[in-house]
Amino acid sequence: MYPGPDAPDLGTFVAAVERELVARGHDVDRAVLDRREGGRLRYAELAGKVLRARTPDVVYAHFLVPAGLIALAGRAPLVVTAHGRDVRNVGEIPGIAAATRLVVRRAAAVVCVSDYLRRELETKVPEAAGKTEVVSSGVDLERFAVAPEPDGPPRFLCVGSLSERKNVVRLADAFAQLGEGTLTFAGDGPLRGALAGRPGVRLVGRVAHDAVPPLIAESHVVCQPSLLEPLGQSVLEGMACGRSIVGTRVGGPPELVPPEAGVLVDPLDLDAIAEALRRAAAMPRPNEAARAAASEHDVRRQAERIEAILSRAAGLRA
Repeated sequence: MYPGPDAPDLGTFVAAVERELVARGHDVDRAVLDRREGGRLRYAELAGKVLRARTPDVVYAHFLVPAGLIALAGRAPLVVTAHGRDVRNVGEIPGIAAATRLVVRRAAAVVCVSDYLRRELETKVPEAAGKTEVVSSGVDLERFAVAPEPDGPPRFLCVGSLSERKNVVRLADAFAQLGEGTLTFAGDGPLRGALAGRPGVRLVGRVAHDAVPPLIAESHVVCQPSLLEPLGQSVLEGMACGRSIVGTRVGGPPELVPPEAGVLVDPLDLDAIAEALRRAAAMPRPNEAARAAASEHDVRRQAERIEAILSRAAGLRA
């Protein structure tokens, strides 16, 4: 996953870490998928790129399967980061468990973006225990800077796919209970029709990553009450901008969001989400506690940690 001309929002967290590794003086060759369309043919193309690439000191893959599995075709030590869907697929899709175990056994190191995800992976694939480290995707504190908040009624923002897992319909239903303000969705997906035409709800579609900070600046609260969120990238970005959060209790957000930075909810409780929206809108503006919590995940610090893991793996080749 990597941002491309037709998918500027794809894998932005991968691109951010890559930029920092390059800034630290490393030579990075890419073999990436930068579009959503293409089906399984994309993976054959990716395998071809891996086989044609010059032999690196270390291969850094994102997602255990298929990217990590494809990366095994290379001839260098492998480090692979699990992001969530790849771990959930273990036991749900035939053949994925065996492929994931192979990747984990062959990898020099495995990275999970949250401790929640590490526990899930080690439960499903015990071979991961002892070789897995937790490093979040991080957030660019310069790009996502604190900006003055707008005046007027509360403005809520949700960034992500308009899908069942993101819980967007329940969020819109909870917002309707408030009777004031606006709720903006930045993303697209199968539930777009269920959100269109609602009073106070604005749909802006998918946006490039560079367009996200201005959207946050126009908002008071960033919302991501997903049914499950392995990390919560938009949570990190919202907090970095000094915005309060409404997030899910399920997954990684409890590791990121202290009580002063926002409200975490049972994502199935409609009334709880509505109350969380009210509470978050009443929190300090800007929210300095949110910014401080996000600072612990500065992408430059996270890239330094990834650099150390990659360097240790590269040393195995000697």
